[in-house]
Amino acid sequence: MQSEPDEYAEAVLDAVERIPPGCVLAYGDIAELVGTGGPRQVGRVMSLYGGGVPWWRVVRADGSPASGHEVRAHEEYRAEGTPLRPDGRRVDIRRARWDGPT
Repeated sequence: MQSEPDEYAEAVLDAVERIPPGCVLAYGDIAELVGTGGPRQVGRVMSLYGGGVPWWRVVRADGSPASGHEVRAHEEYRAEGTPLRPDGRRVDIRRARWDGPT
């Protein structure tokens, strides 16, 4: 049985929910936004609890979506108009990175 998200997990999920459609953040960007942890900790939270948030807006530093979820992520990218790199497999992070809450 999966436990309830702790305070850190809630902060990560809240940050992911704030990323606007068509934008992304890398796992490390989420850690910076939350102010603690790192990409691996964010990835762990996303693997355990990320199904209820727009998980496709969290990508690896190279712009690739979560392993095993590429097809669904690309459906969401097309629907949201997320900029992709010329190879069509990765998000163009320079164009799609969210600047964070203002």
